[in-house]
Amino acid sequence: MSEKKTFYITTPIYYPSGKFHIGTAYTTVASDTMARYKRLRGFDVRFLTGMDEHGQKIQEKAAEVGKHPQEYVNEIADAAKKLWSLMDISYDDFIQTTQERHTKSVEKIFQKFLDNGDIYKGEYEGWYCTPCESFYTETQLVDGNCPDCGRPVHKVKEESYFFNMKKYADRLLQYYEENVEFIEPESRKNEMINNFIKPGLEDLSVSRTSFDWGIRVPGDPKHVIYVWVDALTNYITALGYGSDNEELFNKYWPADVHVVGKDIVRFHTIYWPIFLMALDLPLPKKVFAHGFIMMKDGKMSKSKGNVVYPEMLIERYGLDATRYFLLRELPFGSDGVFSPESFVERTNFDLANDLGNLLNRTVSMMNKYFDGIIPTTELEETEFDTPLKVQAKQTRLIYEQNMEKMQFSVVLSDIWSLVSRTNKYIDETQPWVLAKGEENRGKLASVMANLAESLRHIAVMLQPFMTSTPKQIIQQLGLDESYLAWETIETFGNIIPENIKVVEKGIPIFPRLETEVEVSYIREQMQASVKTPQEEKKPSVEVPDVPEISIDDFMKVDLRVATVTACEPVPKADKLLKLQVDLGYEQRQVVSGIAQYYKPEELVGQKVIVVANLKPVKLRGELSQGMILAGSHEGILTLATVDPKLENGAKVK
Repeated sequence: MSEKKTFYITTPIYYPSGKFHIGTAYTTVASDTMARYKRLRGFDVRFLTGMDEHGQKIQEKAAEVGKHPQEYVNEIADAAKKLWSLMDISYDDFIQTTQERHTKSVEKIFQKFLDNGDIYKGEYEGWYCTPCESFYTETQLVDGNCPDCGRPVHKVKEESYFFNMKKYADRLLQYYEENVEFIEPESRKNEMINNFIKPGLEDLSVSRTSFDWGIRVPGDPKHVIYVWVDALTNYITALGYGSDNEELFNKYWPADVHVVGKDIVRFHTIYWPIFLMALDLPLPKKVFAHGFIMMKDGKMSKSKGNVVYPEMLIERYGLDATRYFLLRELPFGSDGVFSPESFVERTNFDLANDLGNLLNRTVSMMNKYFDGIIPTTELEETEFDTPLKVQAKQTRLIYEQNMEKMQFSVVLSDIWSLVSRTNKYIDETQPWVLAKGEENRGKLASVMANLAESLRHIAVMLQPFMTSTPKQIIQQLGLDESYLAWETIETFGNIIPENIKVVEKGIPIFPRLETEVEVSYIREQMQASVKTPQEEKKPSVEVPDVPEISIDDFMKVDLRVATVTACEPVPKADKLLKLQVDLGYEQRQVVSGIAQYYKPEELVGQKVIVVANLKPVKLRGELSQGMILAGSHEGILTLATVDPKLENGAKVK
């Protein structure tokens, strides 16, 4: 058997300046969708994300909150991992640029630049934007401010190491010409050529002496390596480049695609390729720069009260509805607009009305006319069968072409054309009329089989975009997950006769929303992000107004240390996990509503705190003998844990 083709995809490494909003989630979900698609097609995928943790801004922010920079970035990294878990992001590696595996390799890379004569020491004088960690010439400023973020800049004069960018400018232009798909959309490439390369590349300052939170320059420790050499090289250091084990690097490099926001195109399509040329390494095959999620009143801003956090949308409307909206509403590569109205409309019309209703009607008719069995024999075609089958085939072919171009909104639009065509097929064939005469039994059977098969094709194609809906569709059709394999939709009619029985009554996978209520709710949550200067000074966790209890009341609660020995989802309950816990003196089962925050395999082996004398109850038919303690803040839930050395059954006091 030949080895699988590899596919290496990366997000930018995000700056830990605060809580991640849907803009950050958008980049990550898009990358995750592409990674899932390639896995579905049989590729050996490596998906990297992470955080850029050095620099002056981080040092200042940590000082503001009275923390060491490492403590500060670790807390944000933990929150990021929780969010990606909540969003079911299937990354293979999460790199932090403060990790030793990265810092050691960066030192070697910098030394190689020095040895090759690509770096020289000089003095830098220019305009510096601290939030963007970027230097600008006088002519690049806009009204005296940073051209990227619009905030004030300040004059900097200090000793610095410089990278000789001019040395590689012609070679970079030649690479652009020979690799026309290197930068997408193409408009971004034109910006780089006309705004930066043709006017003449400035040599790049690659070290700083005005702060010390960074990787030291080898042999000159008063200098720290400037952010872009540090940050950009994560794409190869995460694969082990410069380490004792370069197996992953040799397997996956060059990257197939770096997914970035349009604000950092310059760094990824000018600086990064030149660094790689200096290292004599292959360049990535593609840098795809997407647009921003805009609001009707401009960019997201806490001061405007228009910031949207993904946790709020997921907890209220579900993960799949959130992922669908981000990838369907916003053309990937261009700016798109988020509004509460558009979110609710997409959920109601596309998900509840079109897809959800199609599944419900199909399951209902299958039960009514064929006792819940998908007919697979003695089928008699109707005049409407062939057009449906042709569209299913065409949808798959167009899907493959547009997914390679990362045109996610186009792909989803094409899938929904098939959803609409299948709904129309019901109206054309009128199963309720066919069911009135035994002579039409074969045609009715064909209609039911085609509806099930069309829904199955839709479920297979939705897998990169939605992580639970495809499985729910297949389950309601009474099929196992082998029917979600990509190769099964290369032909239409692959359901094997085996007395397959659909569910007796399908649960709506997307309940319809009350438009006015939900639009108001989203607006309220957005406004809740506004913080006054006085509120900024308050503790991040408010003290709730709750009644006091006596020590006698508290002593009635029996808190015990336990180890999770097994964990699995509760069937037909998206939020519940069934945990088996070892209390030392006995084994128990506890049902907990933490499925959105933890995967079952993450919990096995963890030490937890159990309320051991809670009255047993049944949740969704499963006995729960206690409660697991957890805490939540700003949409992030974390289990309360204890020192692993504490024995099971130990009383928590």
